[in-house]
Amino acid sequence: MDAITLLKSDHRTVEDLFKKFEKAGDSAHKTKAKLVEKMIHELAVHAAIEEMAFYPFVKGLNEDVTSDVLESLEEHHVVKWLLSELEGMDPKAERFDAKVTVLIENVRHHVKEEESEMFPAIRKAASRSDLVELGDVLVQAKKVAPTRPHPKAPDEPPANAIAGLVSGLIDHARDVGRETIRSRRRPASRSNGSARRRTSSRRAASRRS
Repeated sequence: MDAITLLKSDHRTVEDLFKKFEKAGDSAHKTKAKLVEKMIHELAVHAAIEEMAFYPFVKGLNEDVTSDVLESLEEHHVVKWLLSELEGMDPKAERFDAKVTVLIENVRHHVKEEESEMFPAIRKAASRSDLVELGDVLVQAKKVAPTRPHPKAPDEPPANAIAGLVSGLIDHARDVGRETIRSRRRPASRSNGSARRRTSSRRAASRRS
């Protein structure tokens, strides 16, 4: 998969989340919270790989789109602040829906500009083989990219490469820890239920005897 196809696939993924959020009812708080959690993950990773690999490639390939890259970095900055404010925010909060709506509007504007202007310009300037090779780089970058927004972190090389790797390691460790806690809670609840059933059975047998 070449780099542009991969990034467009990411765009489709987040757009699907946006549409599901917009269709959710006013009282669907749990559903909205889960959708926003997924948005945060997808957009954090997507922004990171663009900043670490795609935008540097674009600036090195075609100086005419440098201003577009700089504008995109500023749009990323705004989106990451919104994501950081939404992270852990109560979905019942008065401004939760409004904040998500502003996030969606900003991302849709960003995607439209990339897909209608930047991506076509890069396809003309870059070879197919270069874009495929860059696509492989982006795939590898996804494995170490931050999974949470870091709006204060540097967003251009060389500083963002190191910062991104460190933030990515921390985020992945937190993700693993959170999943471990969840997995421990699920068996525990089943085990407690079984214990209660066994205790009830013993009590019933004692009464019958």
